[in-house]
Amino acid sequence: MSLWRNRAFNLLWVSQCLSDLGTAMSGLALPLLVLYLTGSAAQAGAVGTAGLLVTLVCRLPAGVLADRFDRRRLMVVCDVVRIAGYAALGVAVLAGAASLAMILAVAVVGAVANAVFSTAEHAAVRNLVPLDQLSTAVARNEARAYGTQLAGPPLGGLLFGLGRSLPFVGNAATYLLSLLAVLLIREPMQQPREQAPSSGGAAVAEGVRFVLRNPFLRALLVIAAPLNMAFTGMIFAIIVSLQRSGTPPVLVGVASTIFGLGGFLGAFAAPVLQRWLRLPTLVMVLCWATAGLMVVSALFPTSVLAAVPLAAAVFLGPTANAVLFGYQATITPDRLQGRVVSVIFLAATSAAALAPGLTGLLLARFSSGTAMLIFPALVAVSAVAATFSTGIRTMRAES
Repeated sequence: MSLWRNRAFNLLWVSQCLSDLGTAMSGLALPLLVLYLTGSAAQAGAVGTAGLLVTLVCRLPAGVLADRFDRRRLMVVCDVVRIAGYAALGVAVLAGAASLAMILAVAVVGAVANAVFSTAEHAAVRNLVPLDQLSTAVARNEARAYGTQLAGPPLGGLLFGLGRSLPFVGNAATYLLSLLAVLLIREPMQQPREQAPSSGGAAVAEGVRFVLRNPFLRALLVIAAPLNMAFTGMIFAIIVSLQRSGTPPVLVGVASTIFGLGGFLGAFAAPVLQRWLRLPTLVMVLCWATAGLMVVSALFPTSVLAAVPLAAAVFLGPTANAVLFGYQATITPDRLQGRVVSVIFLAATSAAALAPGLTGLLLARFSSGTAMLIFPALVAVSAVAATFSTGIRTMRAES
């Protein structure tokens, strides 16, 4: 059966799409609200940073929850919490009663709910999709992620301009629709548990041990962390370099849009690319090609043209993610899906979170072109791992 006719997966996809859209909207609207109320850019940045840090801290506990409790119920609880939080904030803004403490509380609670919801959703896909369609399902999820990142911030900014409370009322509405989609899924999102899962530190340790003992999952850690750090750092470096060289803001925005479009289109092309090459070869080609394309971008550090080869590299990213995470879902027992995903996501997102700081230090010390070369070097680490890792070489070809 085609994924387009898989009712349960489509409902889960729509639910996560709405969840991602709400998260992307609030990611812009919350700092804008703080800036409007306080006039402090530092406080606005602190709210955004708090959300990111809470998400990182919650990654491993979210994996434990996704493996220990019913995943549908977890997602329902997360949506209810987010609906209540953002609806209350919208009402407070409308009444002129919103405070920095309330905004920070909503950002933190929303970040916790986002981490648990997304982890439960990733862990549930394996139970709603045949194993031979997992890579295609991951590719569709990649398209969803890039699409909501393209649409969410502009929509949040537009609503904020029309009315200070509208983005948060809109957030509550997206989470309400997400809740309805989850409730309509009839199929189970996890396999029956033969024994009660461990809790606390023992459960986290079990997930970490499983990742470190599996050759493929160890390789995935080594590949994913440098790749995420390199992409985040390279995009940040190009934007900063364009601004420092006096590039008009509209063209800086065009460069950012080019990056997003590269990933969005790449997600749709992923199933075709997967059919052309065997899995190990595909992963190696994508990593080495990305390193080369980043070097080309570094040749034009102060031109919008630098966005084009990097967008081509971003175009290849969804295919790599579809292959790697589809295979990860195939080889990981359902009872460990949440914890394994959370360990990998924590490693990848932690590395990406360090990228802007590293980029700033490099740009302060070296020229833009020289500073950018550190990022294809990081991708080369991923490429070497993909080329020589036993875990990657022994990936079985999908039927």
